[in-house]
Amino acid sequence: MSANKETRREPFVRISKRTSISRGKAWGIRGIALLLALIVAGLVIFAIVRLNPVFVYGAMWEGAFGTKTRAWATVRDAMLMLCIAVGLAPAFKMKFWNIGAEGQILVGGISTAFCMIYFKTGMSPFLLFIVMIVTSAICGAVWGLIPGIFKARWNTNETLFTLMMNYVAIQLTSYSVAKWENPPGSNSVGIINQTTKVGWFPTIFGQQYLLNVIIVMILTVAMFIYLKYSKQGYEISVVGDSENTARYAGINVRKVYVRTMALSGAICGLAGFLAVSGASHTISTSSAGGRGFTAIIVAWLAKFNTFTMILISFLLIFLEKGATEIASRYNLNDYASEIITGIILFFILGSEFFINYDVKFRGRGRKGAEKND
Repeated sequence: MSANKETRREPFVRISKRTSISRGKAWGIRGIALLLALIVAGLVIFAIVRLNPVFVYGAMWEGAFGTKTRAWATVRDAMLMLCIAVGLAPAFKMKFWNIGAEGQILVGGISTAFCMIYFKTGMSPFLLFIVMIVTSAICGAVWGLIPGIFKARWNTNETLFTLMMNYVAIQLTSYSVAKWENPPGSNSVGIINQTTKVGWFPTIFGQQYLLNVIIVMILTVAMFIYLKYSKQGYEISVVGDSENTARYAGINVRKVYVRTMALSGAICGLAGFLAVSGASHTISTSSAGGRGFTAIIVAWLAKFNTFTMILISFLLIFLEKGATEIASRYNLNDYASEIITGIILFFILGSEFFINYDVKFRGRGRKGAEKND
């Protein structure tokens, strides 16, 4: 009798995958996770510097939005992050692990810098602008197309292939910097066309980075429509769910791989255009700045919904700017500020587990089983 009870006793914790969850409950879980993250980070802050965490969080806000200049810099960087995440969305939704956004950004940036340097005379600003957009998108598309073709043709490992393409792009960038260095011997391109500002984004309504917002928001809306309502978006979804199902439905999986990676690379190449022409006005091996990897977090947390990516991009950039501010204001080293950022990201990423899985504790399950006996 007792042995029978022992075998029927439920485990203390039971985890099962959710079939569905309401949007309100999902965001409620994320909100609770963010609140817990702030509490834990606050305890860490107090333990390190013995300061009121509220003041520290206030400093983070001021670091990101304290002045008009800082606010627009935050918007600029958030738009760049969003652009990369939008580019990764179709590839990741297809379950094609594009880890090569860094390289695609760099080749887009190289092509933009090339146009700014060699086409600064004899071409109208509007035509130069169009040429930079087209060339950066083409270069990024080619950089995404290569691993796409190899995956479609020979089923190569796209994770390793795209990752290795990053290193090739870094070396191409180093070669370009050495060729265009200014002044000679500086090992730096410097600010391109600093005097004439040829190839720089024009100011709109007095705002230097408003055009960045317009371009990225157009891409964000277009990608949302493409993935949700177009035939190609449907094919991407089916291939991501099951290649065999896609083939059974008559979808050319190879064609979808190639087409989608070209699109993904093109948008990441446009991010390189934004970084060079619309922000730094120079090119270096750090132009991508690791954003190609961070944007993977943005895409996954948003579940490939480009509108949700807007919020997550701003959150990550806010944490980045805020961490820099508290490090300088309270004389903390970079490691301390990165610990705070890491804690917040850990809780936000961890919340996705509770969104995707239902956790149930035994509670009164044992008593119920005994009663039934």
